[in-house]
Amino acid sequence: MSWYLDNVYDLNKESPYTFYVTSSEVLDKLKVGDLVKLIFVTDKAEDDGYRGDRMWVQITNIKGKKFKGKLNNEPHRLPLKIGDAIPFGIENICDTEYQDPNSSEWDFYFDTLVTVSEDVLEKREFNFMLRDYPNGEGDSGWSILSGYEADDFLSDSENFQIVSVGVILNFDDSILKFIQEPPLCAYERNDVGEFYKIDDYDWDGYLNS
Repeated sequence: MSWYLDNVYDLNKESPYTFYVTSSEVLDKLKVGDLVKLIFVTDKAEDDGYRGDRMWVQITNIKGKKFKGKLNNEPHRLPLKIGDAIPFGIENICDTEYQDPNSSEWDFYFDTLVTVSEDVLEKREFNFMLRDYPNGEGDSGWSILSGYEADDFLSDSENFQIVSVGVILNFDDSILKFIQEPPLCAYERNDVGEFYKIDDYDWDGYLNS
């Protein structure tokens, strides 16, 4: 089974609000002997969906943005063993042992939960947002809809998931400017693709439904 190291900057570009990238402040601290985490990926997924592992590697040499290290984990199925030499670049480092001062900025994206329809996740598009009062720890109160859902779809709770707000921001981060507006509020996308606030939304009808 062949393997390669994933590029964390490419992954972050694909999912900028759900794939954390270590800050340059932390990367600049790295020295020989430190442990860093790399993403080892197989060239082809197995039948059970296995694609590889995130594993720790101990740095043995640093030359600019190029590193050498030795594997510090026992792989599950990859053709590697503890102590194997691993060459890698700064673009392959997904985590370190250091506390990243910038990581707190990601807490909001990971820990803030929204209710989203399956249609949004399938289409990777949403056109309507409704913020009720939060219900439970982490819940923001936001419900995210594509705007194409039929009434019978909306009435079935099985058609909805609870996800981090970062998932939605990956689709469209223009909503950041009002995402923390207090309940009760509703927004809809207009003909030019921008969200506007629905000032006359029927909250009485919604809360009594």
